[in-house]
Amino acid sequence: MSIIAWNRYPLVSQNTQAKSWLLLQTNLASNTIDAYGRALNDYLAFCARCEIVPAAATNEHLSLYVSDLTSRPHKLNANVCPPNSSPGLSNATLQQRLTAIRLFYDYLVEEGVRGVNPVGRGRYTPGKGFSGKRDRGLIPRYRKLPWLPTEEEWRKVLEAARSEPLRNRLMLAMSYDAGLRREELCSLTTSDLDPAHQLITIRAETTKSRQSRVVPYSSSTAALYAAYLQERRALTRSGGPLSLSISRRNRTLPISIWTWSKVVRGIALSSGVARFTTHTPRHLCLTDLARAGWDIHEIATFAGHRSTQTTLLYIHLSGNDLAQKLQQGMTAIHSWRMEALSELFNENQEACDGVRED
Repeated sequence: MSIIAWNRYPLVSQNTQAKSWLLLQTNLASNTIDAYGRALNDYLAFCARCEIVPAAATNEHLSLYVSDLTSRPHKLNANVCPPNSSPGLSNATLQQRLTAIRLFYDYLVEEGVRGVNPVGRGRYTPGKGFSGKRDRGLIPRYRKLPWLPTEEEWRKVLEAARSEPLRNRLMLAMSYDAGLRREELCSLTTSDLDPAHQLITIRAETTKSRQSRVVPYSSSTAALYAAYLQERRALTRSGGPLSLSISRRNRTLPISIWTWSKVVRGIALSSGVARFTTHTPRHLCLTDLARAGWDIHEIATFAGHRSTQTTLLYIHLSGNDLAQKLQQGMTAIHSWRMEALSELFNENQEACDGVRED
């Protein structure tokens, strides 16, 4: 059961209905709870500014909220978004915000507070046209290619990470080497690692899919891990969480996902690669496995995905990668066709020679 940090969502904690709904979600992963809490808190703030009673909001009010979301400037840095990109939140973030709000209104409908849900959703309606018809939601859903750093940008990130404490360098190495999510990385304990075989056990309760898995890590990460254990022993000789705080206020306490996000944000800014996030190493790892020729099912198992469709969303092969694969494939096909033509030519030539001899 996830613990809700109410101080992060003050408006949700002050709204009885919103607080009751979020409490019902405590069996979800902490990242999901945080996303739902932030989304609902933002919506309640919008309602307060526009003097809207959340429980009585209409479709028109939700349309105004969507318009507000799509016109907001980026909150971090102009370098994060391409120069020609449109303002507002990304499509994925918009979908996430509306999902939380839709679920909140589903709860109000179930509780009898209101009759209908004002948040439109894509619905499959049998009997409407050939193979049925799918009604549109409030906003269209589309997917962009995930961003990945170039080789030069990755080197800049690693160069900036050189000045980080040993603990942070180890966490960055593990996030890429084992393709770990932020929560999986911060939840690692000393007993989860098997140095003899260079394996990491990802416990089910720390994963998004609630499925445990075992993944390997490289010799370079093993060397960082051995060095960090020496440093960690100066803090404590007991087991437990692997990554510990060295600050005076939180000394020996485990690193939270928010602290790790701040660390990575600092690396991104100092390296000049502002789009680098805690999820980038995982994205890059899975794409590199695809480049190395791993089967999609092998990558899905490594990543802890229940469906290969999810894995396909993570894997990003650039135009150059695809061009090289096409060239290799066409070369093989060309060679085969030329060999077949050569054999046919030889057969025809032998037949012609036989006719001349007769």
